[in-house]
Amino acid sequence: MHEVEAVKTESQRIQIQSILASKDPIYADIWAFMLNTALRVSDALSISMADLQQLDTERPSLRVREQKTGKHRNIMLNSGAIAIIRKRQEKHPDDVWLFQTTSSKIRRSQPQPINRRSVGRVLEAIGSQITPRVKLGCHSARKTRGYALHASGHSIEKISRILNHSSVSITMRYIGITQADIDDSFTELVL
Repeated sequence: MHEVEAVKTESQRIQIQSILASKDPIYADIWAFMLNTALRVSDALSISMADLQQLDTERPSLRVREQKTGKHRNIMLNSGAIAIIRKRQEKHPDDVWLFQTTSSKIRRSQPQPINRRSVGRVLEAIGSQITPRVKLGCHSARKTRGYALHASGHSIEKISRILNHSSVSITMRYIGITQADIDDSFTELVL
């Protein structure tokens, strides 16, 4: 498995969303949903429409059992995530999965969610089309959310907890905080 990166600029995020929307809107929805929830791709793809039926309108949240850790988490849904859910529910009212495949290559009697490999392939291809290039993959949206939280002033400890990491050092490496970022902090803030 190759290392993927966080998208660190708004310009790159806009480019990715635009390219995805023009190629295949479901991948644009997956990308935006993962950006807004910081869910791992496997957890985002395993959300069924039934999981979303009982959303509280005042404090909408989603209870997820993480496939990687087995832990239960409560994810507060922001307006971006809710907009994607509502759009998918309206356009695909008969779907079983939030991100259901429509591929004719799938010859199963039961509906299936889009698979992780498909998402990875699409994102990898998009990464080479944006400027500057980014090594994109399944974890890039989650890493991007973490990096954006850090850039907007949230503490690394809080981000570590949001991403459900076991240590702050893992979070720093995961979201791509480099020595150059640390060095820049000394010149950006003069007291």
